[in-house]
Amino acid sequence: MAEVHGACDKRFDAVRVALAESLDDADVGASAAVFVDGEPVADLWGGYKDAKKTEPWEQDTITNVWSTTKTMVALSALILADRGDLDLDAPVARYWPEFAVAGKEQVLVRHLLSHTAGLPEFDPPVAVADLYDWRGATTRLARQATRWEPGTLAGYHSVTQGFLVGEVVRRITGQSLATFFAEHIAKPLGADFHLTMPAGAGLDERFAPVLAPPDAPDGDLVAAPPGDQGAATGGTAIRVSDGNSVAWRRAEILSGSGYGNARSVAAVQSVLACGGEARGIRLLSPEGCERARAEQYRGVDQILGRSVRYGLGYGIFDPACGWGGWGGSMVMVDLDARMAVAYVMNQMLPSDYRGLGIVLAAYDALG
Repeated sequence: MAEVHGACDKRFDAVRVALAESLDDADVGASAAVFVDGEPVADLWGGYKDAKKTEPWEQDTITNVWSTTKTMVALSALILADRGDLDLDAPVARYWPEFAVAGKEQVLVRHLLSHTAGLPEFDPPVAVADLYDWRGATTRLARQATRWEPGTLAGYHSVTQGFLVGEVVRRITGQSLATFFAEHIAKPLGADFHLTMPAGAGLDERFAPVLAPPDAPDGDLVAAPPGDQGAATGGTAIRVSDGNSVAWRRAEILSGSGYGNARSVAAVQSVLACGGEARGIRLLSPEGCERARAEQYRGVDQILGRSVRYGLGYGIFDPACGWGGWGGSMVMVDLDARMAVAYVMNQMLPSDYRGLGIVLAAYDALG
């Protein structure tokens, strides 16, 4: 059985076994973490940072978790709402006046978080390089018309959601969402999660490049866009190699450019699991946490083509809420069990249940 490093309560040994089995199978490098009552009961990692398996995955290795990042964006918005700085039922144009054109006057903030705003993709599609220009990307979205009446349908806003929510946060706080997250969430919690990787911050040295699936042509993989589990929808054609590039790491593409490991993902989301307070740090109220799983839409997603349930920034998967990223990363948050479970890896697979195996192992431990 593959060697797994870290600490794990005996009660949660099934999580260690699940990670070891995954490393024996398709994983190259990976981490798994479980936090209960705000404290780590499993903090595990193993494998390698590179495809040749020469560089060990270390305790502080980080990688791109793609759309699992959306839970960090959502938590930032929920905190601002809990403080009274953001009204989730207000028109987006209250905070972003230029947005009130092309029929978007009725788009509410909650529509952005629940993928029901009708702006699932850039129309017309943009090049990857255009995503590196925050002002240019948000200006395009402000001018764009919706595809459906806001709030009536859902379609996964895989790339656009981060720009939409991020611009609202910027207008309210005067900070980029990445800066707000770093100062008001990651730093107080001591969580090693980042929404951008600035030069000289010491993060590049710890970064494990994402690995395309073994059967990917030319050793790369294209998705339109990231986080949609590979469903081509005519959106921006993003490749795995784009996500590994320095340009991507320096930009803020908040729907799919979050960097961390299972420990840091679970550490952040444990605040939500524990009613807004974890490890002595309170970031929002219990009522504010409940908004995450307040159902906004139930039905078929117009982009993904499958049935979904969306809360405010989180998918609803009773009894938990959470989300996953392109290729396999995942976080699940159970507010009733006060548990957060995360799985982060570098080897992408087109379809697999590695993260779900970690989640089910954690639930088995809870009994």
